Amino acid sequence: MGSKRTGADQHGPNLWTKQARIEEDGWTGPNERTFIAIKPDGVQRKLVGEIIGRFERKGFRLVALKFLQASEEQLMEHYIDLRNKPFYGGLIKYMSSGPIVAMVWQGLDVVKTARKMLGETNPADSMPGTIRGDYCVEVSRNVIHGSDSVESAQKEIALWFRQHELLCWEDNSDRWIYE
Repeated sequence: MGSKRTGADQHGPNLWTKQARIEEDGWTGPNERTFIAIKPDGVQRKLVGEIIGRFERKGFRLVALKFLQASEEQLMEHYIDLRNKPFYGGLIKYMSSGPIVAMVWQGLDVVKTARKMLGETNPADSMPGTIRGDYCVEVSRNVIHGSDSVESAQKEIALWFRQHELLCWEDNSDRWIYE
């Protein structure tokens, strides 16, 4: 995956664009996006800045951010795949108990990499150096949510953000991150 120089001759110096490629499982490349949410326990424990900093230092681009109190209806839609699990009701109640930080991050293999950065759902199975490995003890208070696939990222982003809320901006550090 390389950069495509688009006309230093035509449009001036340092104008770079990245082209995402389509693979069997969806969009990949530096334009891939994922949904990340810092849960109420992460907000209450004042981990927002630390978590954002980890994604920034990794080289991912923040394209949307909201600090909000999620409605039960929105959470029920977000966690619809878990509706038959015994913990579903408690999860909805917990997630609506305080503010969350909803974000969209963009970058090469951001879904897969973000999942590794988060650690396992059960903090006891998470490696030190991951968010859950460093900050969590219990499954029901695991600080953060991250999309588990490109397809779920697309659905979750559409649920939490309107199209006009997703910013496209040029990150001048891209040329130091991507070849």
